[in-house]
Amino acid sequence: MRLLLTSDTHVPTRAKALPDALLAGIDEADVVIHAGDWIDEATLDLFESRSRRLIGVFGNNDGPPLRRRIPEVARAELNGVRFGVVHETGAATGRERRCAQRFPDLDVLVFGHSHIPWDSEAPGGLRLLNPGSPTDRRRQPYCTFLTLTVLDGALHDVTLHQLPPRG
Repeated sequence: MRLLLTSDTHVPTRAKALPDALLAGIDEADVVIHAGDWIDEATLDLFESRSRRLIGVFGNNDGPPLRRRIPEVARAELNGVRFGVVHETGAATGRERRCAQRFPDLDVLVFGHSHIPWDSEAPGGLRLLNPGSPTDRRRQPYCTFLTLTVLDGALHDVTLHQLPPRG
């Protein structure tokens, strides 16, 4: 099962459109996970129309129309791996401990908000993944998203995709 993870798309405030590489990845994925800050319902509509399966949550910049359509926290079991999705996890310091306490029943927690790619493991085995942002790199060298494969209860080929600068 092929997954694409993204967050903080911020269309149309930070970008007028999603990058072509992200759109191609959505088309190829079996499941797309979006960890919030869509900004615009049209972006959610686009993801829903292109994704075989979409799992998404709202972020701090998402207003009432988006909050009516998607939850604050989402959970799904995918090929034997228990995923959770949330936008904010708080400060980087102590993140693993806090998330492991908040989500003891998960194997993987996908989060966003910081626009900073993150891949770590909490004591007890919870894997934390932040795909960064495909449209707003902030202080990072590249805009990014993640892909991975879930097979037989394990993650494989976790890949951070660095997008070329917008022209």
